[in-house]
Amino acid sequence: MNVSVPSTSATSGLISEPRRVASAVFHQPTRCWGLCFLANGCPRLQLGSTKQLGAVQHRHKSRIRVSQAGVWAAAATVSAEASSSNLSSQPLQIDFDNEGDPDVTLVSVSGPDQRDLLMQLTGAFNSMQLVVVAASIITTEDGRVRDVFKVTDQQQQKIPEKHWESVKTQLLTLISKSSRSSQPQIFGAAPAAPAQKQRQSAGQMQGSASALETAAAEMGQAAASLVAIERQIGELTEQGAESSALTEIEVKRAEAAALLERRMAAMEAVLAARRSPPAQTPEPQAARGPGADLRFMAGGATSSGPAAGSGFEMILQGFNWESYRNNWYKTLQEQIPVIAEAGFTAIWLPPPSDAVSAQGYLPRDYYNLDSKYGSEAELRELISVMHENGIKAIADIVINHRCAHFQEDGKWNKFGGRLAWDKSYICNNNPSFGGTGSHKPQEDYVAAPNLDHSQERVRKDITAWMKWLRNNVGFDGWRFDFVKGYAGEAVREYINATVPTMAFGEYWDTCEYTDGVLNYNQDTHRQRTVNWCDKTGGTAAAFDFTTKGILQEAMGRGEYWRLVDGQGRPPGLMGMWPSRAVTFIENHDTGSTLNHWPFPWNHLGEAHAYQLTHCGTPCVFYDHFMNADLQKQIKALLKIRKRHGISNRSKVLVHKATNDVYAASVDKKIAVKVGPGNWSPQDGGVQIGQKDWTLATSGPNFAVWDAVF
Repeated sequence: MNVSVPSTSATSGLISEPRRVASAVFHQPTRCWGLCFLANGCPRLQLGSTKQLGAVQHRHKSRIRVSQAGVWAAAATVSAEASSSNLSSQPLQIDFDNEGDPDVTLVSVSGPDQRDLLMQLTGAFNSMQLVVVAASIITTEDGRVRDVFKVTDQQQQKIPEKHWESVKTQLLTLISKSSRSSQPQIFGAAPAAPAQKQRQSAGQMQGSASALETAAAEMGQAAASLVAIERQIGELTEQGAESSALTEIEVKRAEAAALLERRMAAMEAVLAARRSPPAQTPEPQAARGPGADLRFMAGGATSSGPAAGSGFEMILQGFNWESYRNNWYKTLQEQIPVIAEAGFTAIWLPPPSDAVSAQGYLPRDYYNLDSKYGSEAELRELISVMHENGIKAIADIVINHRCAHFQEDGKWNKFGGRLAWDKSYICNNNPSFGGTGSHKPQEDYVAAPNLDHSQERVRKDITAWMKWLRNNVGFDGWRFDFVKGYAGEAVREYINATVPTMAFGEYWDTCEYTDGVLNYNQDTHRQRTVNWCDKTGGTAAAFDFTTKGILQEAMGRGEYWRLVDGQGRPPGLMGMWPSRAVTFIENHDTGSTLNHWPFPWNHLGEAHAYQLTHCGTPCVFYDHFMNADLQKQIKALLKIRKRHGISNRSKVLVHKATNDVYAASVDKKIAVKVGPGNWSPQDGGVQIGQKDWTLATSGPNFAVWDAVF
């Protein structure tokens, strides 16, 4: 769910809705996949069709924010690397205007289009602590761009004219080089500009002598650069240099520190590969009940709870952030035959109840199922059609918080509808709602009253509602929203009482970063998700945010060595507890029109090749499946997964993980390769008892082979 910092305007039943700035963005879908949902193949999203300068016009919402004090006044010297980059051979024209708009500075960028230029520009603005309020993006038929950004500083003021030249210089520099990782905007950090060229390091075989030698040399070079900058800062400080000069050098120091962290991560991966041969670590035993292995062999999960279902489930998230704008239940119903034919076994549906927010994540009256997505009757009909096609219906359960109907003493804490609760049902963490319930130790969602799940009467009412959804409305399973806000033990109680066929939670926790660079070792991050699953008694699975963070860093940065951990396993939750990992590339928060943490669009094909051939339970995003080109690839991969019986506990053996290629075999049935580097199971000498290998499917930067016995 979206848990962005709210604005200050009051709304019924909550402090405020998360603030989003809507902007009209004009561009070609093939250019902006990193900033919007895939328009191709999504005609029902009501995108515009006006032609302007040969460009396709459609609407896009985004919000780009930064959290630190502005440093845009500092000049940045263009490095030799930047001056020799594509920017010099294909120069961009950057102009500033403080007269065309009363509130913002207009920054126009024009020139030849370049790969990922839009993401580079937004990342560069964020690196300079500038706020992009809105943007107009035009790409002409001859491949040129004219991007106009409405920009302010952190105090919502225009950029003074005296700083234009330094901002221009720094903008060009940051477009050409940034070592910082893309981090979730949901945590207040905007996406960083992706790397422009794949660095050559760590050799051709991870763990080899040449890899170690190269990684050590690169790390030493990066360390020397940082030391030189640190010494320069010391000298300037002793000389009493002006703050602008110090600010400039601090920007360089931050980039140098980030580069060193990236080189250290590469070294850590090389050393881990040399220490540990590939291995498949068994799952945690604590959550398993008696006879768990026997139940799994018979098609069951690892505990008495449903978790990710049979182990062979394939989930489709059946909506995006804008789906409420259409008669969504009717729209989705028409697409069920196509979805079923592709092989999906379950569809995650949006929150079903009446809500303050159109998307449903600020629920008000739980039993009222007339929402922006359609009526209760339409929902019931949709579920019926899904069942006729052998597809499970997963409800999005938002029970961390609930919006009130009425005020009492000026505070929104009096509920209406069938569950007419009062302030005693609300946790007392946030004084804005005057709750008199318990003080919860979990994370507080500040935009609405948080429900006190420690009270038996609260749990009893929620359980009764979920039983009604299960037994009367027809839902088969649950996706629990914002589970960081209430105890996993309560989730276990709800699951045991309602007996769903599937249950999984959104435990969105930030990955581990150092100096803005994603750490190689994410064991601490994924362990926190494992701990939450343990608190549910293993009855619930969880979205694998660790794998998403690592996968998009590996593919976007050309660092495929990240796709194996120090023990030879997949590095996310799927490598630690695969039967409890729901893997995903994008969802309504990270992508769609929110783009809190978007996956690099030009790597979506290979990302799905990785996801759909590996362990864990895959969840495919609606926007991706409904894109014409991606749908062909996804269908082919789903067929391979089904044909070979790849499950959420399939065994993954990693054969190679270097800068430019990752390769593995799965269950001794298939081999998969992702990345621009060359690899095949024949050339790699993969022997699993097969007579031969045949190519099953392939696409940009990926291939999958069947083992022939």
